[in-house]
Amino acid sequence: MADQTFEAILERMLDRVPEELDKREGSIIYDALAPAAAELAQMYVELELNTNLFFADTATGEFLERSIVWSGITRRPASPAEIQGAFYADGGGGLDIPLGSRFSLDQLNYTAAEKLSPGNYRLTCETAGTAGNRNSGALLPIDYIPQLSRGETVRLLIPGEDAEDDETLRQRYFDSARRPATSGNKAHYAEWALQIPGVGGARVFPLWNGPKTVKVTITDAEKKPASTLLVDQVQQYIDPAPGQGEGQAPVGAVVTAASVQGKTITVSAEVSLAPGYELQEVKERFQAALENYRKEKGFTATYISQSVIGALLLGTEGVADYANLLLSSGAGNVTLGAEEVPLFGAVTLEVQNGS
Repeated sequence: MADQTFEAILERMLDRVPEELDKREGSIIYDALAPAAAELAQMYVELELNTNLFFADTATGEFLERSIVWSGITRRPASPAEIQGAFYADGGGGLDIPLGSRFSLDQLNYTAAEKLSPGNYRLTCETAGTAGNRNSGALLPIDYIPQLSRGETVRLLIPGEDAEDDETLRQRYFDSARRPATSGNKAHYAEWALQIPGVGGARVFPLWNGPKTVKVTITDAEKKPASTLLVDQVQQYIDPAPGQGEGQAPVGAVVTAASVQGKTITVSAEVSLAPGYELQEVKERFQAALENYRKEKGFTATYISQSVIGALLLGTEGVADYANLLLSSGAGNVTLGAEEVPLFGAVTLEVQNGS
């Protein structure tokens, strides 16, 4: 429809008018046909836009959801973060608090959902999404709790997730269509794991410990090693009673859920800075680029390429050139095991002599 322009439509309309009549721009016939040609051109633009909303490869928003609803795949809604909080009495010892107690952490509120150990509780963020992914900070009670001296965040148990974006939903639909999950195949186990809020990725290892055994390793929503709590939720959903078929797994399949292991990779290099840039701001931008790369590619990668990291460094605003790039103190790629994901550790950048 791209060739249905105002000019093309108007020319076709004028061609239908007898040649003996005045069809020049400004004539009565031209001025009568031009508005109609403009409206038709706009109609073709709208028609193309609306046609794209009917197909999964081009649809967006609600129309993407409607175009794939037949497959049973729906957009994953936002899920709340869950953190571990520790609470202390006036004397310094752990204090048990009532379940349902509410606490504020910066601008968000959290509710005590489960006692993990004396003085330690699992708290659920009242706001769904990544905003609640905090692993430090003071927990301030919203309602009075007797003997409570202080509360603090211990760690992030299950990262919250924002509602699934269009591209992620589209890719999940295409993956399902190309590798259907059915009858307990590998794709089916991965799909079951990903149905648990907070799970960001899953790998399946059939026959890992003999016949009828399956291992499912998962990452959390941030593509990092999953907490024990999240692993247990996946285990309970897929196979709570090994081999008994009480969960999603078929009878006879003994499933073990586990977390992937994190492999910490350090990065060091010498850089030439562009005029007007400071080393610290360049380092912060590079660390952000590494983190984005880790979240996007880390789970599917079998190794971390030195050339890719070099390209990220060279593409960082403020970097004119670099030299002596090392990953984990070595000049070369870093191999990842089948159950490993990369975690970027210390980043050391030094200014080259003469920069």
